[in-house]
Amino acid sequence: MNRRTLVLALAACMPLTHALAQNAYPQKPVKLIVPYAPGGSADIAARLVSEEWGKALGQSLVIENKGGAGGNLGVDAVAKSPADGYTIGLQTVSLAINPWLTAKMPYDTLKDLAPIGMVATSQHVLVVNNALPAKNLKELMALLSAKQGEFSYGSAGSGSTFHIAAELFKSVGNFNIMHVPYRGGGPALVDTIGGQVQMSFPVLSAAAPQVQGGKLRAIGVTGKQRSPLMPDVPTIAEGGMPNYAFETWFMVFAPAGTPAPVIEKLNATLRSVLAKPNVAARMAKEGFDPLPSTPAEARARLERELPQWGKLVKERGITAD
Repeated sequence: MNRRTLVLALAACMPLTHALAQNAYPQKPVKLIVPYAPGGSADIAARLVSEEWGKALGQSLVIENKGGAGGNLGVDAVAKSPADGYTIGLQTVSLAINPWLTAKMPYDTLKDLAPIGMVATSQHVLVVNNALPAKNLKELMALLSAKQGEFSYGSAGSGSTFHIAAELFKSVGNFNIMHVPYRGGGPALVDTIGGQVQMSFPVLSAAAPQVQGGKLRAIGVTGKQRSPLMPDVPTIAEGGMPNYAFETWFMVFAPAGTPAPVIEKLNATLRSVLAKPNVAARMAKEGFDPLPSTPAEARARLERELPQWGKLVKERGITAD
């Protein structure tokens, strides 16, 4: 066999080798690391897809909650795992925000991680204490402009998506509102109801019962479209701030160097799960919108948003402390 014949023969075998590699994986359960405690939005997103995703893969998908360092601890555990597809992770938009909040990151977001695909997006909602006279966004903007520095907002902690959503609001509106960080979104919501802070930006699913029960007033949702959970609440852009939009997205990823056939199988099975009506219905009840994507589209979003959030963090002097 001459060299040209050998090259042609090997090339002909490549599709078969590719298919075999895909079919062989996985041979054991896959661990999905969520870098936060159980019960948060990232954990909920993971549990909404894990059972069906495991069925599609033919192996169990086991969730491991590994919180700490604003999510960096769990993501770093994925980055330093063997690149064999048996340890993957799920993180929020904080994947694009945390590098700007942490002086010394334990991993390089673009070099050490291989995006598998997007899972979903979710929105936050600007809510105010009932004692605040503003009934809509225009009234609130007028109040904040007239009384700069007299109001405060609560967040789930410095560097949290609650914090980023609020700081973007302050940046776009040129408002001076004092930040009061809490240890979690629950305490911030409780103190917004109690009036210790006048407003906050909780996730929709957590705020909906309080708004529906009349304990808080919803001013606007943060995304580009209204939410089925609060169809009568306009977006902040609709309400009078057209340049404002903030969504929390959820992305799954593997360690860099994970074989392409493995990434492709994980992506294809995840997308098949996100297309299931029962999964979409369960997501909608929790305030999530499915967002299937290719690995390339997930990476492109990460590359696009890293500098965007870096600019906001630097402008607003946001820290994780």
